[in-house]
Amino acid sequence: MNALPTHLSDLQQALANLDVLTPPAQKLEQLILAHADQLALPAAGATLARWQALAAVAEHDLSLAKLFEGHTDALAILKELRVDLSPVLQAQPAGRSQSWAVWAAEMSGCRVMIESGDSEPGTPVKLSGIKAWCSGAHSGTHALLTAWSAATAGPQLVAVELAQPQIQVSHKHWHAVGMRASESLRVSFDQAIGWSVGGPGKYLTRPGFWHGGAGVAACWYGGALALARALQSALARTDAATRDRFRLAAAGRVDVALQGTSQLFRQTAAWIDSHPQDDARPAALRLRLATAACAQQVLALTGDAMGAAPFCLDRSFAQAAADLPVFIRQSHGDHDYAELGEYVSLQGSDIWEM
Repeated sequence: MNALPTHLSDLQQALANLDVLTPPAQKLEQLILAHADQLALPAAGATLARWQALAAVAEHDLSLAKLFEGHTDALAILKELRVDLSPVLQAQPAGRSQSWAVWAAEMSGCRVMIESGDSEPGTPVKLSGIKAWCSGAHSGTHALLTAWSAATAGPQLVAVELAQPQIQVSHKHWHAVGMRASESLRVSFDQAIGWSVGGPGKYLTRPGFWHGGAGVAACWYGGALALARALQSALARTDAATRDRFRLAAAGRVDVALQGTSQLFRQTAAWIDSHPQDDARPAALRLRLATAACAQQVLALTGDAMGAAPFCLDRSFAQAAADLPVFIRQSHGDHDYAELGEYVSLQGSDIWEM
């Protein structure tokens, strides 16, 4: 029987129970064992609740959020594609959970090829090549990754168990400062065994692709919240009569940015829940771009208002401020603005009516 979706209050309590000094991979393990990873599925009537959960994890720790978002996205993909891999996946030892990742980024010079097997779901394939940007590669148990076949023009989704001698993880290229603890490493495959999850192109064409893309923006929002709350707390600790007007103005600008973006999350979640099979690309692009801009604004405003002190003396603030600029690089900037603009150019003149 599937577990019930996690309530936000239960997740927040589970996060509060985590030791701030615990590495993100171990934190993820603790959340999974507490069943705090059982989020509402996207486009199933509670998309906003799912995004609120992702934001809460990100507010706690952005590197943890990177791992948590990938794990919960993988679970959602398997549900959406109706793939049951339990007959072929090995059971985990007692006290150890399945920790999933989604590795779909494509870097020039790094590609995993399907050398044998077919695209029928659940059938075995053999994989060789290199995959970059593999978050959680050092600590996870399973991954969904995009691989390529010489016979097809697009990538195919494949599931792998990571405890194979044919799979090797390299730290050689990972020099990150921000998001360092996410360990988004390179992984090499040499005749590794995988299982087909969807046919060629299925990963990108399924409705849930853009639902998941919008969910990443919830992590950016949570990272911005952590910084905004630090500014809010600093003001609250200052006597009202002596509060700096510049800091107050910064807090006002932060409030406007967050309030507007939070309303867009609510609007987008409602639209996705009402149109679960429709193309969510425009809505997701709009949300991702707005959230990235909001996060950048909050980062700049809080830093200018509070000065160097929290970057040097507040461990949590300093880590969030280092992590957030790296995480929001998952936004493709002008490329996504151009794609959204192409959509806008084909719409009627009433697209922006109140």
